[in-house]
Amino acid sequence: QVQLVESGGGLVQAGGSLKLSCAVSRTVFSIHFMGWYRHSPGKQRELVASITDGGDKKYADTVKGRFTISKDNAKNSVYLQMNNLKPEDTAVYYCGAQYRGSDYWGQGTQVTVSS
Repeated sequence: QVQLVESGGGLVQAGGSLKLSCAVSRTVFSIHFMGWYRHSPGKQRELVASITDGGDKKYADTVKGRFTISKDNAKNSVYLQMNNLKPEDTAVYYCGAQYRGSDYWGQGTQVTVSS
C-alpha cells in the first residue's frame, strides 16, 4: 500500500511559479515509477512529468523547459516545480505511483493560473 498526499496548489498569475509536493507513505527509493498528472474539465488526464527509481525523468511536451520533477528520498517526497505558468496549466494535479504492480493516487491539488 502507498498513500500519497499532495500540497502546494493555489492561484497564481500567468508567468508565476508554484511548487507542488507529494508526501509518500513509504520510501520513494522503493517505488519504481512516480508521476505528476493533471486533469481539467473537457480534457483527458495528462502525464505531466515522471521519475523512476533510477532517477530518469520525462516531461510532456507541453511543460518541457518549464516544469521540473524531483524527489527527496530522505523526506519520502516528490516535487513538481512549475515555472512560467500559463492559463492552460490550470487543472487538478495528482501524484501517482506504481508499486508492485498496482497504481496509487493522491487526492489532487488545484492549480489555477489567471491571465
